[in-house]
Amino acid sequence: MLINRVVEVIVNPLIVLLFGVALLVFVWGAFEFVMHADSEEGKKTGAKHMLWGIVGLVIMVSVLGIQEIIENTLKSL
Repeated sequence: MLINRVVEVIVNPLIVLLFGVALLVFVWGAFEFVMHADSEEGKKTGAKHMLWGIVGLVIMVSVLGIQEIIENTLKSL
């Protein structure tokens, strides 16, 4: 089926890439937070990056859930 092929070739690799980006942003924020522990501005920036990394990870988990719902709905038709 064409939809399954599109999901396998385009959507799933894109989701994995975005998961990686979100994780990288989180890890970078943690690194900044620790490296600039003496600077209030550095800690703020690191915390902001960690927050957005977590937001990105939550969004990607939600996307996986929505994708599963759509796939199961289309399979039952």
